[in-house]
Amino acid sequence: MTGPLLILDSATLYYRAFYALPEKMTAPDGSPHNAIRGFLTMLTKMITIHRPSGIVAAWDNDWRPAWRVELVPSYKTHRLEMGSGQEDVPDTLGPQIEAIAAVLDAWGISRIGIDGFEADDVIASVASQHQGRSLVVTSDRDLIQVVTDRVSLLLQVTGGVENWPILDPQAIESKYGVSPAKYLAMAALRGDPSDGLPGITGIGDKTASALVNAYPDLEALVQASFASTWEKPLTARLAERISAGVDYLGAAIAVITAETRLPVSAWSFEVPYEPFDNQALNELSVQWGIEKYVDELLQAALG
Repeated sequence: MTGPLLILDSATLYYRAFYALPEKMTAPDGSPHNAIRGFLTMLTKMITIHRPSGIVAAWDNDWRPAWRVELVPSYKTHRLEMGSGQEDVPDTLGPQIEAIAAVLDAWGISRIGIDGFEADDVIASVASQHQGRSLVVTSDRDLIQVVTDRVSLLLQVTGGVENWPILDPQAIESKYGVSPAKYLAMAALRGDPSDGLPGITGIGDKTASALVNAYPDLEALVQASFASTWEKPLTARLAERISAGVDYLGAAIAVITAETRLPVSAWSFEVPYEPFDNQALNELSVQWGIEKYVDELLQAALG
């Protein structure tokens, strides 16, 4: 296959599958297998449509790194399980996440997770270091930051895989009003509830995009906010709010900027043409009642 390297934001896919499909879809022992089934089905469709030259499954070894929480304590607090400090994962999803990981490992797909970092950091590192074309599969808009002339996003939206748009730099600018390089500045200004970032009071999408487009970078905007006079779109009221939030803005940018220097070159990105561990894959298929979906996946990979 000669298509792009397919970089999977794995968690967005298995959460999507879990909530999109009913839990009455079950394995032989009665355990729900909706997330596994949906994950494999989506991956099969992506392979069929995009014919990737390679596949990487980015994994959250640490979904809420301490160093990010130190910078912005509200980071992802809405996803914490009450009283435990752990991620709030539905009871019936946890075993399926482990099964998806086991299936990918047995098939031979590179499933990359690095301690102390999130899947976003793995994705950004792979996309940055891979010399060919890449297609990042995600619903996370923060990953707009990785889009370049050779890296595009396959953005998960409502509907099936065949309806997900591919966003290149031109599509990003058309859709969001800013270039990929300026997206994080806009996100920090307007805030992002999905990450627990409060933003600057009174700044929404439209104002944030106008501000970041009016200045070379966020630092220049902050410097302008401390000036004695202002020109639109920076008004006296906005200048006061931005200058008051300068510490937050610096921390927010550091939190949402994905690391691009993680050591990912040791992994193979090739699509396996036969399972790495056929026995383990067969056992998992029978245990979870997913023989059909594994077979379809392997057939799609063979082209």
